[in-house]
Amino acid sequence: MEIRIKDSSLQQAAAEGMDAFVDVFVEAINAAIGNQLTTETMAELNSDQITLLAYHTLRDEVMDGGFVQLIHNGYGPFIFKNPFAKAIKQWGLRDLSKLIYNAHTLYIKYGPEIERDCTDEEFMALFEQFEEFDEMDDAFVENEEDWTNMVAVYIDDHIGNFATIEQ
Repeated sequence: MEIRIKDSSLQQAAAEGMDAFVDVFVEAINAAIGNQLTTETMAELNSDQITLLAYHTLRDEVMDGGFVQLIHNGYGPFIFKNPFAKAIKQWGLRDLSKLIYNAHTLYIKYGPEIERDCTDEEFMALFEQFEEFDEMDDAFVENEEDWTNMVAVYIDDHIGNFATIEQ
């Protein structure tokens, strides 16, 4: 699937900063798949596009509610049962890759408990019940800006893997 981004949109986003630059690509990919990441739409994307969507999902979920929220909201398989950690390591994000591998160990151990349906009160209790994720959450928050910058640099260096830029 060919993703197209207007050069003017890209220039504006780049002027706004790394987050906006990354978001232009995420939004264009999501628009191309109708904001529905399914087995069928994933088959239409290349590995870099899927990795970018995974990073964006990871970033949004962990920055909002940590790995417990990411797992509870059903994104555990997308992050931990796919070669995401390997892909971002190849992008140069070695420390993030290590963090994902460490979180994967806890996902295997606690995933089914965290993923189960529960009330809001029970959900909030999960954060206390699974404090082992706290250090990983903190590490992600502390490094998120650097990692997002590294993702932006990777995109910029491999722009054709993500989209066709049009005048």
